[in-house]
Amino acid sequence: MPIERSQTPLGGEQIVTLARQLLDASTLCSIATVSRDGQPHINTAYFAWSNAWEIVWLSESAAQHSQNVRANKLIAIAVYDSHQEWGNSDRGIQLFGRARELSGQAARNAATLYLQRFTRFSHDALSAYRLYRCQPQRMKLFDERALGSATFVTARIKKGGQLTWERTDIYRPTA
Repeated sequence: MPIERSQTPLGGEQIVTLARQLLDASTLCSIATVSRDGQPHINTAYFAWSNAWEIVWLSESAAQHSQNVRANKLIAIAVYDSHQEWGNSDRGIQLFGRARELSGQAARNAATLYLQRFTRFSHDALSAYRLYRCQPQRMKLFDERALGSATFVTARIKKGGQLTWERTDIYRPTA
């Protein structure tokens, strides 16, 4: 299946609107990390997100993915509605960046963000858990209803959360 690169940029506001919709489509994300010795790991977690596209989640600091974040800050996150069915219009978002365990004011800010999305969240009840944050530098958007079939838009995330179009890849079936 050849990949066609479109030269037509998407506007920043269109990317922002689409990214917000995709992040709101699910409260669960898949977090991919790599261990100190190069072993891949994936974890599912509830997440919240900020207007600067930061992703925050709770985790036990002894969990494998938490250890991996301490050893290798590079991370990838996927968010998608798991109720999608094969053959229908699909959608999802991937974020690529760096993560870290939070403490102090950063942890308090993340807890506030998390509480806004999960009103039943109680930091006291989950005191053994730590808050983590991913600061993505890139995102890849996939929404067949909005962008067309098999179309992936990659955007850069600049300081302050500004999104700029980087490229559009369209997967074309071979005849």
